[in-house]
Amino acid sequence: MHILILGGTTEARALAGLLHGETGVHVTSSLAGRVANPRLPAGEVRIGGFGGADGLAAWLREHAVDAVIDATHPFAERISFNAARAAATAHVPLLALRRPGWVPVDGDRWVSVPSLDAAAGALDGLGDRVFLTTGRMGLAAFADRPEWFLVRSVDAPDAPMPARTEILLDRGPFTLDGERELLARHRIDVLVTKDSGGAATAPKLTAAREAGIPVVVVCRPPVPEGVRTAATPDEAAAWALRG
Repeated sequence: MHILILGGTTEARALAGLLHGETGVHVTSSLAGRVANPRLPAGEVRIGGFGGADGLAAWLREHAVDAVIDATHPFAERISFNAARAAATAHVPLLALRRPGWVPVDGDRWVSVPSLDAAAGALDGLGDRVFLTTGRMGLAAFADRPEWFLVRSVDAPDAPMPARTEILLDRGPFTLDGERELLARHRIDVLVTKDSGGAATAPKLTAAREAGIPVVVVCRPPVPEGVRTAATPDEAAAWALRG
């Protein structure tokens, strides 16, 4: 059985570890190549795109793939759409592995928005010092904003970006104490994040709640229609091994 795992997420690496070494199972993990030094999963790894849905469908046929698990980032909307089209075209079963989204609790001051553009517009009146944790892509949405931004990402972002920007290169998981210290040291007024879910970057939400800081949360896009989902690597591995 040949299983293709799409994505360089924590869940994708955990899934590859669960499947690698299973008798009769060959695992290939595909990474987009957007991170300079990615953490590599167990098993075979390929880096780079497929050339859209048609290219991925051809790859599935050529490599006799028996199942695809889309374990990409919850906001990797294009590859998820391409995976759904390609799997349908090649008649290969597809599962989307999606960590549960974050849920606000008492004391949170969340502003939910549908997009990065809407997040930029929601900053009016929330403060002058913004902690932006939406990754290095999409900073153009904030390029015309007058606020000061602390931008945290794994790799250095590309222009355009806000004129008043400080770049912090770092990779999770992050600790609650570390996030508390960061918010205080940079005198952060507002946090902007995507609803990525998971525990690795969640401490910033707790730190913001404790400090009474509002959080602008970009809602995640839906999984393509008709695609089955799993919430954990264990669930995804069980699905794949059932064949």
